Amino acid sequence: MTLALALALTLAPIAAKAEWKAVETTKPYAISGTTAPELYASIGARGPALGGGRVIAHTTFKLTWTRNYRPQASSCVLVSAVPKLTIIYTLPKPSSPLPPAVNAKWQTFISGVAAHERVHGGFIRDMVHEIEATSIGFTVADDPDCAKIRIELTKRLGEISARERQRNRDFDKVEMGPGGNVQQLILALVND
Repeated sequence: MTLALALALTLAPIAAKAEWKAVETTKPYAISGTTAPELYASIGARGPALGGGRVIAHTTFKLTWTRNYRPQASSCVLVSAVPKLTIIYTLPKPSSPLPPAVNAKWQTFISGVAAHERVHGGFIRDMVHEIEATSIGFTVADDPDCAKIRIELTKRLGEISARERQRNRDFDKVEMGPGGNVQQLILALVND
């Protein structure tokens, strides 16, 4: 190996992919009732507001990044991007103990709803991994001050985010549509 090649390899920024893990939290909201129909009515009155109405449950997230941009000659390279991701599941929780038969139906219902929301959480994780893969090593030429790279990266990340939102809508359309899993969970809860 020549000295010039060794120096070039030593001085070149190394794209770094850090190991990270999402933090998951559950944010319950109180519902009341002692029968399954009362519980479901309380969900309708107290559930998270979304899209002009109320929903049974909702998944949101908080995402921040620690990014390391480095000028390289006349270019700029994003050498590392470390996410800090918190996924928040908002789920209904009865405010008082339920009769045994109602509790059994409730446990089946809430387990299914929580599983549905965890799929949304998985979509969020997938999005963050895609952002990470797109970001690390991303280079913009003629950007020694690392200003253009931020604009270009924002465009790419917007496209990734839009795909994630569409994936969630497509999933909900199937799950909440006629015969879908969520519809079946609701029917199993409220019907005898």
